[in-house]
Amino acid sequence: MSLQSLALIENWPVPAAAAAVVRADGTLLGAHGPVGRRFPLASVTKPLAAYAALVAYEEGAIEIDEPAGPPGATVRHLLAHTSGLAFDEHRVTATPGERRLYSNAGFEQLGDHIAKATEIPFAEYLRQAVLEPLGMVSTTLDGSPAKDGVSTVDDLARFAAEVQAPRLLDPRTVAEAMTVQYPGTKGVLPGYGHQNPNDWGLGFEIRDGKSPHWTGASSSPRTFGHFGQSGTFLWTDPDAGVACVALADRAFGPWAVEAWPVFTDAVLAELRG
Repeated sequence: MSLQSLALIENWPVPAAAAAVVRADGTLLGAHGPVGRRFPLASVTKPLAAYAALVAYEEGAIEIDEPAGPPGATVRHLLAHTSGLAFDEHRVTATPGERRLYSNAGFEQLGDHIAKATEIPFAEYLRQAVLEPLGMVSTTLDGSPAKDGVSTVDDLARFAAEVQAPRLLDPRTVAEAMTVQYPGTKGVLPGYGHQNPNDWGLGFEIRDGKSPHWTGASSSPRTFGHFGQSGTFLWTDPDAGVACVALADRAFGPWAVEAWPVFTDAVLAELRG
């Protein structure tokens, strides 16, 4: 089976783009574009970093509810963007658990916390815990755990299969990561404005009833994933039984707000058809 809808990326106003759709068992239902090309991930780095944090938890290196980040915050707060840290600055702007303040600084403090607990630099820990076991040979973290990952569609398809049918983690841990943390918390979804509630799991955004949103109108409320400011996204729709990865080399903007939901709806419609 090869999904014709993936060819819609040809219409995106970007120099280059690649996409793939994958089932939980790793079956590639379709791919389009330079799937072996390395693209900067921007914030699609965060789900990878979160997965490494969950491995550290299962290995006993950290606890999800132990103190981490600013005073009163925990690993859970950092993963769920409720630590109170500002977007890109290491300063506290709210009480932990009070508001959904999307924070790169929070993921940087998470990386520092794990590096200290494991005595392994975070980029190396990510490589050993997630990238190497999944065969993600073209993926690297070259700086911040919040935004400095570089990867390929091929590699991210492997990760997308993993989150649907975990091998590195207990499925119950992954289920928790896809469950809303601090329900009812409102906040701003970058690029899409204020959302009430602004639902997140542990390192993964949860679609629920958000509008506007970067996934499709037909995406199930259980859909989870992440998008990046470099023109990248990864979503998993448990109801459809698939995940989709798309990477491009043009910064997120009005073009993506317009193109991505149309693309996702076309993919889901073809799968249902």
